[in-house]
Amino acid sequence: MKNTINIVKHSGDVVPFDAKKLINSLRRAKANEELIQQIVEEVNASLYDGMTTKQIYKMAFKMLKGKSSVSASRYKLKKAIMELGPTGFPFEKFVAKILEQEGFQTQAGVIVQGHCVTHEIDVAALKDDKHYMIECKFHSDKGRFCDVKIPLYIQSRFIDVERQWKMKPSHDRKFHQGWVYTNTRFTTDAIQYAECIGLGLTSWDYPKNNSLKYRIDMAGLHPLTALTTMTKAEKTKLLDKGIVLCKELHETPTLLNEIGVDKTRHKKILEDSEALCKTCLLYTSPSPRDATLS
Repeated sequence: MKNTINIVKHSGDVVPFDAKKLINSLRRAKANEELIQQIVEEVNASLYDGMTTKQIYKMAFKMLKGKSSVSASRYKLKKAIMELGPTGFPFEKFVAKILEQEGFQTQAGVIVQGHCVTHEIDVAALKDDKHYMIECKFHSDKGRFCDVKIPLYIQSRFIDVERQWKMKPSHDRKFHQGWVYTNTRFTTDAIQYAECIGLGLTSWDYPKNNSLKYRIDMAGLHPLTALTTMTKAEKTKLLDKGIVLCKELHETPTLLNEIGVDKTRHKKILEDSEALCKTCLLYTSPSPRDATLS
């Protein structure tokens, strides 16, 4: 083992290399222990002061992909979510799919009337007596965080919409709440304000046991962009059709024919898709009460 080596994070911060973080990320990808040890040893042998976390990631990903395409897909989860861009709309659909799996009835890109003005809501979600107005903030640069201005703005919109919602007989006893979902992170001020005002926040790693990363891992709702067995062009064709999950591809294999994927590749793609959503296949979501989002 080398002496302490300082590496450069995407943000530009310089930190000591911590092999435990690499090991934990590889274990989350469900790589076997022998392969994890091989990767850590190779990374350690290549480390030098000033090496970037991006370079370390690429090295580990290349080795994973060569041994297990499914583990490589799990390992690239954060990057895969960023590949849902650039418009951000696939990310909105992805958030809606996660909520649907958790028993919510959802609508994406819906126009609602507030008390003062109309608003376009990225995702409206309803389950039992819970009614959420969700804003999705997608960033293609993982170094961009959501600062306090975002929850301040969303809360003001939510108050206008909630005032109108509460005037409807079907909503007078419902629990209403605004939420912000992002694929990156929130600043400390953004979290502090949201906790104070009662606005919900979900980011890549917040809150600890209910973050995007956690919920995707628990439910197996991996974005199709995580697949290493498909080309970028093929994934784009599926996204253009509104398909965002490996689960959807697994459930409708004819989609591969529709986008012109050679039949000799179907088996491997579908095997990887199934492996990535196995947890989801074992997961039973609660049934929401019959209700509308109006």
